[in-house]
Amino acid sequence: MLEVPGDLLEGGGQIVRTAIALSALTGKPVKLNKIRDKRPNPGLQAQHVVAVKAVAAICNAETTGLIQGSQELTFTPHGYAAGQLSFDVGTAGSIPMILQALMPGAAYAPNKVTVNLTGGTDVRWSPTIDYVRLIQLPLLQQMGYRATIQLQRRGHYPKGGGQVSISVDPPRILKAVSLLERGELLGIEGISHSVRLPSHVAQRQANAAKEKLNVDGFTNVNVTTETYPPNQDPHIAPGSGITLLAKFSNGTIVGSDSLGERGKPAEAVGADAATKLIAELASKAPVDRHMGDILIPYMTVAEGRSTIQVSEITMHTLTNIKVAEMVAGVKFDVEGELHRPGRMAVNGIALRT
Repeated sequence: MLEVPGDLLEGGGQIVRTAIALSALTGKPVKLNKIRDKRPNPGLQAQHVVAVKAVAAICNAETTGLIQGSQELTFTPHGYAAGQLSFDVGTAGSIPMILQALMPGAAYAPNKVTVNLTGGTDVRWSPTIDYVRLIQLPLLQQMGYRATIQLQRRGHYPKGGGQVSISVDPPRILKAVSLLERGELLGIEGISHSVRLPSHVAQRQANAAKEKLNVDGFTNVNVTTETYPPNQDPHIAPGSGITLLAKFSNGTIVGSDSLGERGKPAEAVGADAATKLIAELASKAPVDRHMGDILIPYMTVAEGRSTIQVSEITMHTLTNIKVAEMVAGVKFDVEGELHRPGRMAVNGIALRT
């Protein structure tokens, strides 16, 4: 059984998600220890437990140590399954993070996989569900990934209660990706939402983002708002956020997001998302800092050589690369320094089922 140290490099939950995803894909059993050892609250948290349960369900895996707070976990896959599954984090634990663990393996199930998830859709230290739907999924579709994501209800900290459904139609092989240049900028889009809050919150976020982008010379900006009348709002906790995406003529999408929080003006939320996107655009890279690490497992199992140019090589990215090399036996070529733009390439293992 391959041992993966949970305190490797970045030392967070990404190690669990990537190791489990690649274990399911390759069929190699893994043992993780010192899980999240570098975090103030070490060990598996609710979202990690649900992520592992979801992946285990689609590859008939046996597990030990799969309880909240555990710093040791074994995961032994026994072959793929399919069907309809449902999981509830029970907290505002991040659904997008659960999808990071679940989505790679679902591409190789024998038949369609549908998973219903309840938890947090827009929470700190995680991409928003709009980032997953509008940026991550379209880029994965360039590799042959086929899925639909439906957002039924948003969930914010601390109560969660968000509901998301993903249906994956397995391609059973993924194509290599080459993302080295941007095409012509077609425009900037976005979604600004507010739930259990006055509708002007979402509008102020959108206005601030557009104003910031306009000042920097980006005039083709369209940010829509998502609000609910008080008597028709299905959400269980207040919250707001905004996700922005820049679209290019060659299919490249670069994104950013920002979430509302108590004491933070809506204008600051919108301006924050715009500032992040402007920094991404200034890098000239076709892959933003978040997609840089999200793509690693897919590049690892794809057919052919994948190469991407990222706006920033993050510690998350380097950690994901290290885990991929340990579990799948690949070798990434990395050009660039930490926290700087860079390029990553790998010959995928051409996984087929």
